[in-house]
Formats: sequence, C-alpha cells, structure tokens
Amino acid sequence: MVNFPKVSDYRGNLSFIEESRQIPFVIKRVYYLYDVPSGASRGGHAHKELEQVVIALSGSFDVILDDGEHRRTFFLNRPHYGLYIPAGIWRELENFSSNSVALSLVSQVYDEGDYLREYEEFKRWITNNDNRAGREFGNYR
Repeated sequence: MVNFPKVSDYRGNLSFIEESRQIPFVIKRVYYLYDVPSGASRGGHAHKELEQVVIALSGSFDVILDDGEHRRTFFLNRPHYGLYIPAGIWRELENFSSNSVALSLVSQVYDEGDYLREYEEFKRWITNNDNRAGREFGNYR
C-alpha cells in the first residue's frame, strides 16, 4: 500500500502524486474504471513488464493479487491510498460499490503483447521466467 500525502483544511482534502516519488515508476498512462455493474469483475490478467498503482478515488472495491502461489485480497476505499502492483502479478478487481471509481497509474502505454490473459498461461510464464516480483509478493502475506 502507498500512502499519498493528504493536505486537510476546512475546505476539504487534497492529495497529490508525483511520479518517481510516491510511486516507483514514471507514469506512461492513466485510466479509470467507473459505472461497473453490480456483481461484475475487472482485471483477470497479469502483465509481463507493466507496473501499476490502483486507487479508489470514490467508493470501494477489492483487488485480489496472485503470484501463482499466494493470493491476497486488498480492500480499497480511501483516495489517499494506492495499491502498488508489480509486473508478474495476476490481478482481479471485484465487489465494486455503487458510484465507485478506480484510477490506475501505469508504467507503460497499452501493449497487448504485455498481457497474460489466461491464468494457466500466467502460471507457465512464471515457471519459465525469473519472477522476482512474485517471490517478493509472497513475503506480504
């Protein structure tokens, strides 16, 4: 989890993110999910190279991370916290509350070749590659 600076006064709160300060990469793309229907899930893939920080700007949702051996669920519901997801980690987003907005800051422009969209393909890729991120993730149980 990444805790972003929060400046508070009587007018409300302000949080900010500076690339390579609060997150460990240069931001190449920003996208957001919203109006996700009740019961729907997003994600369901891993990336070979892309790193990501996911933030619940509004509402709440769960992020399930899987390194091929360990699974862990993170509940996001505060806009001044982000979840860092390194390359080589399977991710699923689910249990979106109404009016939730999930913001993603990512290290790469869109590249379909970077995606591992089938879980078994992901498991084979981990076996055939030195997945340092996955081993590190296992330490966060």
